[in-house]
Amino acid sequence: MSKPVDVLVAGGGGFIGGHLVADLLRQGKTVRSVDVKPQSEWYQVHPDAENVVGDLSLLDTAMTQTAGAEEVYMLAADMGGMGFIENNKALCMLTVLTSTHMLQAAREHDVQRYFYSSSACVYAADKQTDTDITALKEADAYPAMPEDGYGWEKLFTERMCRHFEEDFGLTTRIARYHNVYGPEGTWEGGREKAPAAVCRKIATAAITGEHQIEIWGDGEQTRSFMYIDDCLKGSQMILAGDSNAPVNLGSDELVSINQLVDIVEGIAGIRCERNHKLDAPQGVRGRNSDNTQIQETYGWAPSISLADGLAETYAWVFDQVKRSIG
Repeated sequence: MSKPVDVLVAGGGGFIGGHLVADLLRQGKTVRSVDVKPQSEWYQVHPDAENVVGDLSLLDTAMTQTAGAEEVYMLAADMGGMGFIENNKALCMLTVLTSTHMLQAAREHDVQRYFYSSSACVYAADKQTDTDITALKEADAYPAMPEDGYGWEKLFTERMCRHFEEDFGLTTRIARYHNVYGPEGTWEGGREKAPAAVCRKIATAAITGEHQIEIWGDGEQTRSFMYIDDCLKGSQMILAGDSNAPVNLGSDELVSINQLVDIVEGIAGIRCERNHKLDAPQGVRGRNSDNTQIQETYGWAPSISLADGLAETYAWVFDQVKRSIG
């Protein structure tokens, strides 16, 4: 039987999970961090946490690791940037095993509160066909036509959370993350998201002096990006809140990928020739977060601008690139 802890972070070896564990420990909470990856591949390892390598897609492991936890943050998922999501739909769907087994374990062990990290990928594709996108409000997830694979698994698990609360009394809270970025994240290898990828490409150009970069698509596709610190504050606020309705957690500062490159070039102090790879995965044409519901329910708005967040992220990615180039 696992020892009692204040919080279990499922997926604690991931980007968001590593930052969340650190923040919870700073608050004096006892934390169990569980991830399927070997610890050598964890984004952050915090000695003050109980760090467990375990496969939560297995019901027995989910049961063992959830025992004794008062609260659960369910962040564990097989995911990455658009290149990964579009080419690994079955792997993304298989996360449903982790999602359902963790809910079963939370019910079995009388977890007090259960947080599920959903995604803006649950939103219907036909509402995201224009770069000048109308910001997505929570009701836009239905009629359902989410991102194939990854989005379907997220939307299904949202419904599971809802029904576990209705049928079994498990207190569930759901945040739909919109493109979380920041230091200590994936920056190479195919799972990285746009901010880290752009930072890596610009950093490489700055270090090598070869001022050329590749951009997936025409660069006019639009997104909003939320800095990790805002994600941490918002997630904990939502878990502690009174509403069980899925809610957007993201920035409503809409930019094109070309504008994202402009900002990072400005931070780096260089300009690059841009080669657009038009046949590369690029996802929906536009996506932005409508923050009306989270403002009305929690009085919350993101506090960190894209420019400020990218400055922190670029500095960290630059150091990683410089180290890797030697």
